[in-house]
Amino acid sequence: MAGIYIHIPFCKQACHYCDFHFSTSQKNRGAIVQALAQEVQLQKNYLDGAPIETIYFGGGTPSVLDANEISFLLDTIAQNHEVSPKAEITLEANPDDLHPDKVSQLKQTAINRFSIGIQSFFDEDLVWMNRAHRSAEAETSIKRVQDAGFENITADLIYGYPLLNMGKWQHNLDTLFSLNIPHLSAYSMTVEPRTALASQIKKKQTPPVSDQQSAEQFVYLMQRMQHEGFDHYEISNFGKPGWHSQHNANYWKGVPYVGIGPSAHSYNGKTRQWNVANNAKYLTSLSENHIPAELELLTTENRLNEYIMTAIRTMWGLNLARLESIEKGASIIMQKEAQQFISNGWLTLQQQTLTLTPAGKLYADHIAAQLFF
Repeated sequence: MAGIYIHIPFCKQACHYCDFHFSTSQKNRGAIVQALAQEVQLQKNYLDGAPIETIYFGGGTPSVLDANEISFLLDTIAQNHEVSPKAEITLEANPDDLHPDKVSQLKQTAINRFSIGIQSFFDEDLVWMNRAHRSAEAETSIKRVQDAGFENITADLIYGYPLLNMGKWQHNLDTLFSLNIPHLSAYSMTVEPRTALASQIKKKQTPPVSDQQSAEQFVYLMQRMQHEGFDHYEISNFGKPGWHSQHNANYWKGVPYVGIGPSAHSYNGKTRQWNVANNAKYLTSLSENHIPAELELLTTENRLNEYIMTAIRTMWGLNLARLESIEKGASIIMQKEAQQFISNGWLTLQQQTLTLTPAGKLYADHIAAQLFF
């Protein structure tokens, strides 16, 4: 099995914290959609004919596309790949795009999962982030999608930013639980270079992000999600049993995928490639029938570190036999390196699998970096 990621590089406005590739001008939208379809055809052999079990429209803001554009891209995929009849097909959407007519139109497409970018249920927070929607739209958009018959819904929330005290964080989670959706992705606010947020902090126009605040809100998040019956199956992702994101879970399990669109990445176990993060250059390259990508052949060390980086973040953990299948002797080295984290209570080793403890989840990136070959 394999997955397809489609990057839609358009947004209505720029969120202050975001460093993903996008443009606020949609003048080339039609041309980009045609180029995406062309790239699907050019990339059809990257996955060696593996059946497609997940398709994910990310961005950017994929919900700026209309239903006809989405169906056109899905039809192009079906013409070039074997798509499972039960494929999970996700559309990232902003609440302000999910008006009644749009939801009704999307119901006629093959989309069967929504990832809705809520971020907060407080207007002052949304204004601070420069989001395009307001809190009332956030709740309404989820209910509207549910009323249309969609059950597989996830929402994004952000924590660890200066305006979010613990009381507001509790309210955001309470509101989410009241909406009865089966999945949540929650991300700690990070300050990326060359973003408006980084500039505001540098100019002292807004307070810096607090690591302590972020850690406290993450611990509270883990406790609440467990109490509500969600699996903490990846550092930033929580799903009710049976409602995990198949697409994202496959990333962490090392399942091959191809990325379509400007800035999209691809991985097939042997190589990794990434497209140019520039709409104009992307269009020019596709007009010449050329994929605008750089390709890297993965060494044994790359493959080991790739597996460590992804597996350690999950509830399934880092399997020593899997390491050994990549390189003989790797499991012995790993057990030795992991001992320091087992001793301090950040990792457990059971059935030849290393798994983060709740305390260890606070240091997932640090632990992974220390375990790299």
